[in-house]
Amino acid sequence: MTPVFDPMRLSAVSLDVLAAARSGADAIADRQRKRLARVVQGARRDSAFYREHLRDVSPDAPLAALPVVNRRELMENFDRWVTDPSLTLAGLQAFTADPARLAQAFQGRYVVWESSGTSGQPGIFVQDAQAMAVYDALEALRRDAPRPQLRWLDPLYLNERIAFVGATGGHFASVVSIERLRQINPWMARAVHSFSILQPLDRLVDQLNAFAPTVIATYPSAAAYLAEQSLADRFKARVREVWTGGETLSPSVRRHIERSLGCTVRNSYGASEFLTLGWECGQGALHLNADWAILEPVDASGQPVVPGELSDGCLLTHLANSVQPLIRYDLGDQIRLRPQPCACGSPLPVIEVQGRRDEPLVMRGLRGRRITLLPMALTTVLEEEAGVFDFHVRQIDEHSLALRLPLSGEAATAAMARCRAALQAYAAGQGMADLQVVSETGEPMPLGRSGKACRVAAAQRKGAHRPD
Repeated sequence: MTPVFDPMRLSAVSLDVLAAARSGADAIADRQRKRLARVVQGARRDSAFYREHLRDVSPDAPLAALPVVNRRELMENFDRWVTDPSLTLAGLQAFTADPARLAQAFQGRYVVWESSGTSGQPGIFVQDAQAMAVYDALEALRRDAPRPQLRWLDPLYLNERIAFVGATGGHFASVVSIERLRQINPWMARAVHSFSILQPLDRLVDQLNAFAPTVIATYPSAAAYLAEQSLADRFKARVREVWTGGETLSPSVRRHIERSLGCTVRNSYGASEFLTLGWECGQGALHLNADWAILEPVDASGQPVVPGELSDGCLLTHLANSVQPLIRYDLGDQIRLRPQPCACGSPLPVIEVQGRRDEPLVMRGLRGRRITLLPMALTTVLEEEAGVFDFHVRQIDEHSLALRLPLSGEAATAAMARCRAALQAYAAGQGMADLQVVSETGEPMPLGRSGKACRVAAAQRKGAHRPD
């Protein structure tokens, strides 16, 4: 089936993206205002949920006066939320349940992906050709090129071998996007591949060595693992660029990856709700694509925080997706909006994001081998295999984990049994024969000093300090 791709829309959006990057902050704000007015007007007209949700708000009210929404509320009202009545939650769930339909066009005109349920509520997100044109243009034109001279000669990365290393067992945004790219550009099919982090990591390293990528797109924890394997002379690919996202990239982890692999690291920020929220510039600053997305940093009571202050959460307004309107949507991430402009000269605002701070777990496998369990793999196993989305995994020692669930009673017993079976099966596949899972139920999820929930925590070594 032909993937969702409209070259005319892409051309028009690309020209606007280029023009916005060369304009000033006032021009960015003007684009925001016009696009916001269209989004709100369309939501009032075409979404039964938003028609009721905004019923008591004046059509001329500023964005800050509109009520906040969250994922659970929208998913519970899915069929009334979407603006195309032919889209139903039941139909989309059946579509994403079929792995053979990955990156296929739903109804011939929509790209569909599911979220991992990090917020405790799984989600399904639908993008039309306009939204995909925006993502494609932002991805192609706002990713800073660490090797600009080479990019002039090869702007489409045709001479690179790109490996995506991540969760590939579902219709997740990253793997759907990679497969769609391969379908749109058949000449890239051999040069772009996805590799699962759920397989034994020794096998993953062997596969990457055989593929010999020059560019790797993955999570910081997975990139750090590959850096360690490179130092041990097990990972041998000559990587020139690493693109990271999905977790917090600390300065120390960045230095470790760059020094060990001899590459340049570029970090990005995105979500299932908006695929390409921001990319780093050459100054190492993360720029928000504010011409297509509005992020409002707010405190615990939902009030705006001043620039320079770390928020308790943030609200996303999507200016490109008219199929699933997102207006003041509680994204949950903690962000800091820098008050000063970036030295790179971009008019786009600079943000700092406090994302996931989960930690790799180093366990002991067969014959005393060190086994690394990556946090993104563990959370994917619990979400996809056990159907649990609110949990905390804490390493006790090299052989055992504590699993905390907020459930109690029979529900907790059943969920714990599923989780234990899923974790032990995954650990066995990684080379551990005797993983012990200690049950902790009916307990609240722990928070780090930043206020963000930590889902996977390693055992702290004596004398070591765990940053938060």
